[in-house]
Amino acid sequence: MYDSVFDLLPSEANPSPLVRINSLHPLRDQLDRGESTFELFAKLEWMNPFGSVKDRAASYLLRDLEQRGQLTRDERDRDGKITKHGRGIVEPTSGNTGISLAAMASAKGYHMRAIVPEKVPEEKKVMLRLAGAEVDVLTDAMCPSPGMGEGSIGLARTYAKAQSDRYVMPNQYENPLNVQAHIETTGPEIWRQTGGRITHFFTSLGTCGTVTGVATFLKAKNPAIKIIALQPSQGHDVPGIRNKDELHVTKLFNPSLIDEVLEVPFEKAYTSAVGLCQREGLFAGPSSGLIFEGARMILERDKPAQGLGVMIFCDNVFKYISSMVKHLPALAGDHETRP
Repeated sequence: MYDSVFDLLPSEANPSPLVRINSLHPLRDQLDRGESTFELFAKLEWMNPFGSVKDRAASYLLRDLEQRGQLTRDERDRDGKITKHGRGIVEPTSGNTGISLAAMASAKGYHMRAIVPEKVPEEKKVMLRLAGAEVDVLTDAMCPSPGMGEGSIGLARTYAKAQSDRYVMPNQYENPLNVQAHIETTGPEIWRQTGGRITHFFTSLGTCGTVTGVATFLKAKNPAIKIIALQPSQGHDVPGIRNKDELHVTKLFNPSLIDEVLEVPFEKAYTSAVGLCQREGLFAGPSSGLIFEGARMILERDKPAQGLGVMIFCDNVFKYISSMVKHLPALAGDHETRP
């Protein structure tokens, strides 16, 4: 039993699960012949209470603002209607951080305004509103897109400056607490869950809080652990992740901690997600599909005789149904045979 939903947030004592990859293991044949003992696991971050890996950073950002007295609650009447606005949060987001922040803020009585790019899947915009956020939609292709003027980050900063009595911006792209959350939770969880046997860590690039935080912790434990970042190919539309050319928006990327950045054809994000659903029973979103595909490419290339790999599966597929259908129209069932 838990006293509140916040007690469900992940920690070393309450980790998100690791699940073994079986049918789709890239070294299946070598394993069957006894030529390899390499184990591959997915860390299911959609099991976090608000649905993604971003619960970790969002909880640290919100708690810090509370501890510094930066937030005040909205006042409401008996019917729940706001009678006086307090000081809440404004944040640019491609979806998941915003959803986590909005859900936590709403549960605590704070207002949330999310600035999102137009190309964010419609499901995420609806989820933000369901979580209680006010949503501004911009024409940024990403969050933000270069050459698009103020962009999402710029607009959020404008709100925080011009309406400082109503908004504060935690800024996931620059706030070191985004990294610290993974140094104190994700890294220790993985180390404990694998008994320190991890040899490979696979993740994607976004704000880079996950890769920088986990790598900082794991490299301190064992410098030989390979940190591998998977990036989508140019022109991608995989929500929430970036390739290296798009990392100018974040100050959290530390290339010295990363052993390899591998480019994966972005279309594989969608086809691999389908494979994970149908072959492993893991309803993984497209970013998880891309990470799995990158891990597959690395393992088939290097063919390690032993070791243990952990992949971050950022969230599940349910927030990306429109994106999946866009790339794989057959999923819509328009040409199904009817009995």
